[in-house]
Amino acid sequence: MDETKNYCVKDMSLAGQGELNIEWAERQMGALMKVKQRFEKEKPLKGIRVGLALHVTKETAVLVKTLIAGGADVAIAGCNPLSAQDDVCAAMAKLGVKVYAYKGETKEDYYKFINKVIEFKPHITIDDGCDLVTEIHSKHPELIKDIIGGCEETTTGVIRLKAMEKDKALKYPMIAVNDCNTKHLMDNVKGTGQSTIDGILRATNILIAGKTFVVCGYGNCGKGVAKRALGMDANIVVVEVDPFRALQAAMDGFRVLTMKEAAKVGDIFVTITGNKNVIDVDHMKLMKSGAILANSGHFDAEININGLKKIAKQRKIRPFMDEFSFGGRQIYILGEGRLINLAAAEGHPSTIMAMSFCNQSFACEYLVQNMGKLAPKVHLLPPEKDDEVSRLQLEAMGIKIDSMTAEQKKYSESWKEGT
Repeated sequence: MDETKNYCVKDMSLAGQGELNIEWAERQMGALMKVKQRFEKEKPLKGIRVGLALHVTKETAVLVKTLIAGGADVAIAGCNPLSAQDDVCAAMAKLGVKVYAYKGETKEDYYKFINKVIEFKPHITIDDGCDLVTEIHSKHPELIKDIIGGCEETTTGVIRLKAMEKDKALKYPMIAVNDCNTKHLMDNVKGTGQSTIDGILRATNILIAGKTFVVCGYGNCGKGVAKRALGMDANIVVVEVDPFRALQAAMDGFRVLTMKEAAKVGDIFVTITGNKNVIDVDHMKLMKSGAILANSGHFDAEININGLKKIAKQRKIRPFMDEFSFGGRQIYILGEGRLINLAAAEGHPSTIMAMSFCNQSFACEYLVQNMGKLAPKVHLLPPEKDDEVSRLQLEAMGIKIDSMTAEQKKYSESWKEGT
């Protein structure tokens, strides 16, 4: 481990490869690079300390460089023990970024690093899963008076924030970046769909065609995973507790079963709900020998691995695949039940993350522009910022679209002209 006051990373000698990977990401993140160019000129974050708990990937490094270009001072820790990319961490440390992360963190180091970011006394927090916000509110409330606000990247984090708001526990304004259309309808659907399948394939190298592929949770992320698995000729089963989402899955042509029913027929299972013990020990006891289980929800609580360990013998088969033997059968858990797309693969493609991180950049700018004006609750970015991200991405893709004529604009805003 290489450690100084300003960073703790696994191996600084990896910085060269990290720099190349960041450069590769930048080439695919044209929308965010446009934001970076404007930030360099306008410095909207001048004098602002931004503390991040995000997946420390090559794409996140481009976000960090964008915030720095805008005048911010930045410190970052990971938001998942298996998601950091060690070469990128080293490259960021070489750039002078305060970075505390490595792949395979212990729980002790995970919270130690989050507290390094807290010691930085950020004015703005950027979170993926709400752990940084929770730690500040529960253990460092004295810092809240100097915090302008925060941004939350993911569905799980927004769920936690809304619970905090309901309990009147949230003490500074938070922007639900996840709820932007250019985030949850792009990142969650397209990004999670592709990267989840990527993680499963890297961990196992199995054939997906012909397998019964069980998707537990049919929100935006689950829809993306189901669609990608269908495209690889899997037979899709959806498990849901929400009646409308279950109806959507059925109308999309998928079998909808209870978890108990699905456990008996599935070959591959992916949990993606943001909830706890979605696949429990009783379900695993019903599974066929050889079943493969992966999680693509934020935390490692969706598959009850602790319960499984009490009844099964465990051995590691491949770097991100563990075999559990019990009752004369074997089932396989991928990535220790943590985010499979980041544990075994590299997370979402850079182009998708460009849109999400445009929203993060705009959210930081919006918080500064509205300092002292926002109530301590969960807020949305103005829809025109979402539209701006769409325009930037279309431009990056070389796509032009029409504009309404004056007549069409007048018609769309009028109620007087009818049949």
